[in-house]
Order: sequence, then structure tokens, then C-alpha cells
Amino acid sequence: MATVKRAVAVIVLGVMTLFSAGCGAPVRDWIADTYELRDRTGDVETYYSPDPVGTTVSRLVDEREPAARSADGGREYLRYDDDIVTVAAAAGGGSTIVVEDLGGRYSSGGFAYLGPGFTPGSPAAGNTSGGSGDAK
Repeated sequence: MATVKRAVAVIVLGVMTLFSAGCGAPVRDWIADTYELRDRTGDVETYYSPDPVGTTVSRLVDEREPAARSADGGREYLRYDDDIVTVAAAAGGGSTIVVEDLGGRYSSGGFAYLGPGFTPGSPAAGNTSGGSGDAK
């Protein structure tokens, strides 16, 4: 009986370890394991998916729930703890997946404000004063 309990405990522990490892892995790692790498420049990676944008985004969201999500002009933006994932239609079909580190151009205001959950946004998002040259 003790052998059966020990065997069940080992199986449960194994399943829990596999589950927690899969859930905690960064989205960047899952994308790298799933899609074809097309380009890498610094900490920006571009992948190809043979599926259309909607299918690719659904698969990403099903696998790793983003902290925030937005869409603009046929592009889907998914914010994760450390990365922004942009999915857009690829020339000739399928989709392009761009994975960028959140510490890069996003935190310095390199992109237009993407809405709640995508802060910090562009410096222009909250600035209605007309610029830094205004009278003091």
C-alpha cells in the first residue's frame, strides 16, 4: 500500500511540474518553439506563421494569456510581462509575429499609445501642452 501511495505522489508531482513549467515559460520561448524564425535584430525577433492573423492571435492567447491586448489597422498587439507581441498579415499569406522586449522602444515612447495596459505610452499620449518649448 505504501508503494502505491508513493507512486501516486510521484505521478502527481511530475504532472504538477510539467504544468507549472509550461504555464510559467515566457511567451517568447513558446513562440520560438512554435513558429519559424525569420529575423533577429537585438532583442527583436520576427517569426512567420502560416495561419492568418486571427488564428495566430487566438493560438497565442490560448497558450499564454496576455496582460493586455489591443488592435489597430489590422495588427494585433499583445502585452506580456517582458514582451510586446505584434501580429500582422504577412505578404503572400500567413502572419508575421514580432516579439519585442518591453524595455526597448515601448518604455521610451517609440509607439503611439495603445490603450489601457500598454503604459507607458507615447509621451504625446498625455501631453496636450503643445511641447517642451512652451513658456514657463
